[in-house]
Amino acid sequence: MYAEASASERKFLPPAVAVSVVAFALRPPVGAAVGHERDGAQGGESTLWLPLVRRTREPFRGRWALPGGPTRWDETLTDTALRASRWAVRREPSYLEQLYSFGGVERSAEAQRLVTIAYWALFSEDVLASVGGQQGVGDVPGAGGARAADGAGRRAARGEENGPRDRGEAQDDARRSSRWDDPEPLRAQDPEPELSEACWFSADALPELAFDHDRIVATALERLRSRTEYAAIAHHFLGAEFTLARLRSVHEAVRGHAVDPANFRRQTLARGVLVETGGVESGGAGRPARLYRFREEPAQGRLDTPDPSLTRSTA
Repeated sequence: MYAEASASERKFLPPAVAVSVVAFALRPPVGAAVGHERDGAQGGESTLWLPLVRRTREPFRGRWALPGGPTRWDETLTDTALRASRWAVRREPSYLEQLYSFGGVERSAEAQRLVTIAYWALFSEDVLASVGGQQGVGDVPGAGGARAADGAGRRAARGEENGPRDRGEAQDDARRSSRWDDPEPLRAQDPEPELSEACWFSADALPELAFDHDRIVATALERLRSRTEYAAIAHHFLGAEFTLARLRSVHEAVRGHAVDPANFRRQTLARGVLVETGGVESGGAGRPARLYRFREEPAQGRLDTPDPSLTRSTA
């Protein structure tokens, strides 16, 4: 429909839907490309990192953008978000949640209106320390091992993600790639040459982003910071057991500044949200550090529905 429409007709077409993902980690994965920092940026240990993809066509050709793309007819929104996350990071996210919808009229200018459903994902240190897989992005079991329930997950279960696509799907991909206002399309197999590889940037040293992706990143950071204060969300950066020092490092990265160790220890233990496991982490220069876990089970790794407080649309 889009390819056949004239420039004046495109803005009257039904809105298209795409997904963008803000994938947070405490550091880039092993072997990942890392972008240069801007002058005056903090970088270093107390920061978050996220992958970006350079656009190779207009609009915003040459600009960096969030991983994402159009939702295919046989995918849920979460399937598309998982596909984007796995393509960018080559690993399974430990947490994935829908954030906001971004549908301002100004986003699409003179083209068909494009509504982006934003997700945010977290990746644990253990996962990032391993060598990333080379799986096709169409293979989309859910985070934490849960399998996607519909189309893309069924293809993965049949082992077809690396097989040839039929002519109709190839033609659909060709038409989609001709849409100048869409985010970079995601492919059923490995990325094609028109897509740049993902590159990791410090959250306090991001380059100028395409579209309104800077707004999406800011919204995701705000949500992560608020969730870190009252929920066991930090678990998904660290794993099931951790020391207080490692937990503090998560809070420092999320907040973007150093946290006093003594105050953090006192306040965290006073909240009663941690339980000692009885184990210790040895190997350091000083006394072995005690290991803790969260008292309540953390939120599930994959959420198909957003927090009720997040359902409003951001124009």
